[in-house]
Amino acid sequence: MKFLHAADVHLDSPLRGLERYEGAPVAELRGATRRAFDNLVELAIEEEVSFVLLAGDLYDGDWKDYNTGLYFIQRMARLREAGIRVFIVAGNHDAASQITRHLHTPDNVTRFPTGKPGRVVLDDLGVAIHGQSFPTRAVTEDLSQDYPQGDPQLFNIGLLHTCLDGKPGHEPYAPCRVEGLRGKGYQYWALGHVHAREEVSRDPWIVFPGNTQGRHIRETGPKGCTLVTVAGGEVTALEHRDLDVLRWSLCTVNITACGNPDETGERVLAAFRQMPAAAGGRAVAARLVLQGASPAHAQLHARIAHWVQEFRALAAGLGGAGLWLEQVVLDTRRPVDAGELLSRDDALGGLLRAIREAEPGEAAVAEFAAELSALRQRLPPELLGECDGYDPTDPARLKALIEDIRELLVSRLLGQGGA
Repeated sequence: MKFLHAADVHLDSPLRGLERYEGAPVAELRGATRRAFDNLVELAIEEEVSFVLLAGDLYDGDWKDYNTGLYFIQRMARLREAGIRVFIVAGNHDAASQITRHLHTPDNVTRFPTGKPGRVVLDDLGVAIHGQSFPTRAVTEDLSQDYPQGDPQLFNIGLLHTCLDGKPGHEPYAPCRVEGLRGKGYQYWALGHVHAREEVSRDPWIVFPGNTQGRHIRETGPKGCTLVTVAGGEVTALEHRDLDVLRWSLCTVNITACGNPDETGERVLAAFRQMPAAAGGRAVAARLVLQGASPAHAQLHARIAHWVQEFRALAAGLGGAGLWLEQVVLDTRRPVDAGELLSRDDALGGLLRAIREAEPGEAAVAEFAAELSALRQRLPPELLGECDGYDPTDPARLKALIEDIRELLVSRLLGQGGA
């Protein structure tokens, strides 16, 4: 038999980071999670899987209207026509939805209970599936402890939405330990909640498939589901299958050898041309990061707004499925010997030393953050959102800003050409 394991679909969740730019692929952004889920349904039918496992966060909280639910029911009906069963546990985002709890799904869909773990035995396949849904958004206890022991006569699957032993960037919901999961005697643990794919263990299989569609720049690379083949009561094959329709990517370009911004543009364009093929022909949303000690450093910083638009134009001119820049980051520096300049016994050396030594302490940064708190309250919610939200009071952001100011001052003092 074969089955699909997916998680963190987040139907109708907005993709963040591009929508505020002129010419951005708004339609692709709005429909990406649905189109990725369509790919999941078509893959299940094409591979003739016996069932599909959805390990939580199918939705993204309460819907704006019933269209999200109607869409899901239609896709489940399509799987029903193909004789494919679907098993779901609710995750923290699903538990936040009031509408989801009253949704009537086709009879091929099983949603596991919230009060205690449920168990479904598929006699025709010799499979037992165990699962428990989140009753509320914040579940801090180890749900896996109450899952029943596996039946040695069956192929046992645990369906669980969990942070496992803790993952950076994810809420610590339903924590558990690998040793505890192993002790249940299951052959496969189908996990959800962590958006990066990971094969945690192969004995037994403990897998995070990652989310089906990246939603912002912190979710880069291929996104999809896991196709599992079972024979003789054991997993005989396991492979990732891409489902995403728009791929997020970091494009890092070293411009050390670039003498001016025009040469930088040539190197950036060469990097851009490789990205669509690397993404399998999909549309790409990229963050461009320029690095290196380059003679172009001062000119780029002096006209950063202009060069950001130039780089956007280069991306837009490629055609094809499309390449859009989410952000441009200048992580460059002057190609001069800072130590030599600082040691100079003249006015320039003294001023540069004063600038270098003007490193604000924690107290000064905290005071600065307090002064900016009023500004933070006036910022629109989308700027404070989950995708690298712009918080002007964040100490790390303030320190980076101070470093940028220092670089700008030094560049101005040295002249545009670094002389």
